[in-house]
Amino acid sequence: MAAASPPTCLGFKNLMETFAVDVQRAEGRPLNVPLKSPFTIASSRIEGVENVAIRIELSNGCVGWGESPVLPHVTAEDQTTALAKAADACLFLKHSSGKTLGLLLNQINDLLPGHSFASVRAGIEMALIDAVANSIGIPLWRLAGGVSNEITTDITIPIVSPNEAAELASKYRAQGFETLKLKVGKNLNVDIQVLQAIRNVHPHCSFILDANEGYSSDEAIQVLQKLHEMEVTPILFEQPVHRDDWKGLGHVSDVAKNKYGVSVAADESCRSLEDAKRIVNENLAHVINIKLAKMGVLGSLEIIDLARSSGLDLMIGGMVETRLAMGFAGHLAAGLGCFKFIDLDTPILLAEDPVLEGYEVSGPVYKFTNARGHGGFLHWDNIA
Repeated sequence: MAAASPPTCLGFKNLMETFAVDVQRAEGRPLNVPLKSPFTIASSRIEGVENVAIRIELSNGCVGWGESPVLPHVTAEDQTTALAKAADACLFLKHSSGKTLGLLLNQINDLLPGHSFASVRAGIEMALIDAVANSIGIPLWRLAGGVSNEITTDITIPIVSPNEAAELASKYRAQGFETLKLKVGKNLNVDIQVLQAIRNVHPHCSFILDANEGYSSDEAIQVLQKLHEMEVTPILFEQPVHRDDWKGLGHVSDVAKNKYGVSVAADESCRSLEDAKRIVNENLAHVINIKLAKMGVLGSLEIIDLARSSGLDLMIGGMVETRLAMGFAGHLAAGLGCFKFIDLDTPILLAEDPVLEGYEVSGPVYKFTNARGHGGFLHWDNIA
């Protein structure tokens, strides 16, 4: 094991113990945004975003914004359930004045426990932390550690035909994207054809393969062998097998690293601190994918600390969110500076951007120049 890394977000942890929160208003509303085109992965297909936006206003007038994504087969909640649970949490907050931020966040964790309510919990946590950061006049990236105020993300190509994949890869190459994340796992032979098509138009790009649980362990190893024959080495193979196939995950990780030099990431297999401990203790993967909507903000920080102290690499990703959630996650990634893989591209896939201000986008580079919080907000009266 590597030497223990310092705990994350020391400034944030100090703030949790000292800042007393007085919530004046809190509300969740539907946040529906169409996609440019349907987004297909091995486990689901969506036509648009049907998330929940969270707005929390403190008695000092400072407002914080959060977002709870709803993604079929990944998040446990649907939008109706998420709205109901957000309403419960908002009512609780309005009757919980004077508590420290840490106590309030822990009580929200008790109110919305585990993976079943992680997405709503994350949205509430984001909005609370954003409101507090606005109150003390500090951007989130600096509160998270201040390592940097910018990140560079990959871009995702969903499951499409080889011709469509080539068109997307060519467009993204022109926009400056050097790392492509390719959704695979539905048809092994077509996956290989898509990879070949992309290589023809973007020959020097780096690849991340994301199977979203779609392969058996044998199929996953077969993909790596075929890529090896094509002289293509992905920089990462994400969630090659079903989330509960721990033996298969460990087997693919072992073969991928020792035979092909490829790291394997656990995504759907890591939804809690207990999952992360199992991955570490049994050497089941080389990378853990952190998603705030999968673990909550506090839960994510715990897993980040565990991974860093155990020598595992980290990835940060999202479900399908607007720049509200991506802004928060991006600030966290920039401030911590500990993520080897950054996959915060989903706002680029949306047909509309309902978020005002927030981070600046230049191709794959996000720059956080706002003075307080994560900087993004909505026209609340325009939200359904």
